[in-house]
Amino acid sequence: MNGRDGADDFREAAQPGAGEVTASVVVNAPAERVFAALLAWERQSDWIPFTTVKVVEGDGREGSLIEAVTTIGPAVLRDEMRVTRVDQPYEIGVVHCGRLLRGPGVLRCTQMERDRTQVVWHEWFHLPGGPAGRVAWPLLWPGSKVSLTQALKKFGRLVEQGRLP
Repeated sequence: MNGRDGADDFREAAQPGAGEVTASVVVNAPAERVFAALLAWERQSDWIPFTTVKVVEGDGREGSLIEAVTTIGPAVLRDEMRVTRVDQPYEIGVVHCGRLLRGPGVLRCTQMERDRTQVVWHEWFHLPGGPAGRVAWPLLWPGSKVSLTQALKKFGRLVEQGRLP
């Protein structure tokens, strides 16, 4: 958790922050297959632009540490997250516990019909920068929502095409 004081720091990171964003998509595939694709952490690089994801500790399930590094030109954003819950095939809970990105997140699969599953991705980030971060969030939120939604749409296409997991 990036050299901070362990348990207290993690509990603080696990509390919902003021920066809330949600995206959803319906995937024409059964929940079990969709869920397996979500748990294929390192394959997120296939559907989240400019991002490389790896499991740095554990097996990708509860207790594992996942690292996602997004690089756009010279800018690099490192996102460390601890998997806190795996309720297969319904829900994956994480806590972003890095220096910049902090807060809980959840990926939920809801079976709708035989071969249709709704995926909801919900994040509650702590906003950096104190009051300035809270003022900037309404300007940043639409871009976060659009990029999250586009990534989920690509994820859905890859699952439907049989290219994930």
